[in-house]
Amino acid sequence: MHERAEEFADRASREYDFDVDVHEFPEGTKTAEDAAAAVGCDVAQIASSIAMRADDALVVVVTSGANRVSEAKVADLRGIPEDAVELADAGEIKAVLGWSIGGVPPFCHDTEVPVYVDETLTDFETVWAAAGTPEAVFPIDPDRLRELSGGEVADVAE
Repeated sequence: MHERAEEFADRASREYDFDVDVHEFPEGTKTAEDAAAAVGCDVAQIASSIAMRADDALVVVVTSGANRVSEAKVADLRGIPEDAVELADAGEIKAVLGWSIGGVPPFCHDTEVPVYVDETLTDFETVWAAAGTPEAVFPIDPDRLRELSGGEVADVAE
C-alpha cells in the first residue's frame, strides 16, 4: 500500500475507530470517471473532496462525481458573496488539509475545516472516496461519511 494511503488508514483507525478498506488502482483514479471505471460503480457514487477558498476560510465540499460544485450555493451556505468562493490552490490544500489534490479524503484533515456533503451522495448505500492518493479509494456508507467528516448535508450541485 502507498505510504500516504497507509497513513490515511492508520489515522482513520486511530482518530475515528474506522477501519478503511483501501483499494489501490495503479492506473489512477484522478477523475470521478476514472475512479468509477476502476471501482466498477456509477460515477455518481464517487465522493470527490473539493477544497474551496470561501472568503478567508478553506472548506471541503464532498460532492458526487456526477455533479459540479456550485460556487453560488457554497457562498449561500457560508453567508458570503459568490465572488468570494473559488477553488483553493494546491499549496494551500496541502498546507491546511495535509493532503494533495486528487487524494484529499473527506476526513482526517490536519486542520479542522467546515465540510459540506452533497445531498446526492445520500441516495446510495455505498460511495467511494479518496484515501490519501490519486490512486487509492475506499468504500463508505454516506451517513458514516457525514458523521466522520462532521459534514453538513447540503444542496451544493450546479
